[in-house]
Amino acid sequence: MSKNPVSRRQFLGYTLTGVGGFMAASMLMPMVRFAVDPVLQKKDSGDFIATSQKVSDLTEQPVRVDFSFEQVDGWYTSDVTNSAWVYKEGDKVVALSPVCKHLGCTVNWGGDPAQPEQFFCPCHLGRYEKNGKNIAGTPPLGPLDQYEVSEKDGFVMIGKTIANELV
Repeated sequence: MSKNPVSRRQFLGYTLTGVGGFMAASMLMPMVRFAVDPVLQKKDSGDFIATSQKVSDLTEQPVRVDFSFEQVDGWYTSDVTNSAWVYKEGDKVVALSPVCKHLGCTVNWGGDPAQPEQFFCPCHLGRYEKNGKNIAGTPPLGPLDQYEVSEKDGFVMIGKTIANELV
């Protein structure tokens, strides 16, 4: 036996401290994991999404190109379909967002018969030039956003949205 025996009171104190520490750790670990987990996740930013549009088929006239990707919101996964207006400017491929900067409506190329060489927003008669610049005197507050674009196996690849560099 040891020279310093543990009293019942000390034993109870040690036991309650150990159980309390275990309970506190079991409550804190999920919170720590919740805070640290996003930092440890693999990032997919900068990924490009394949489209069915061949680069060789592009001209100086914008064409609407639809593309789909998988979006994860928490634990819910869904397929999302977006579109872009894609055309060639010399050797460069340009992809513009079809979302109007005024109220988020969808713009169409040549949608206004009076101005067939412009993007037209039917919600409030907004207009954009071919490069996405908003036309003064119409509702849009800024230029159409632009997509990063690359080419893979002869097809257009759409990336993330960036500020319009053409304006």
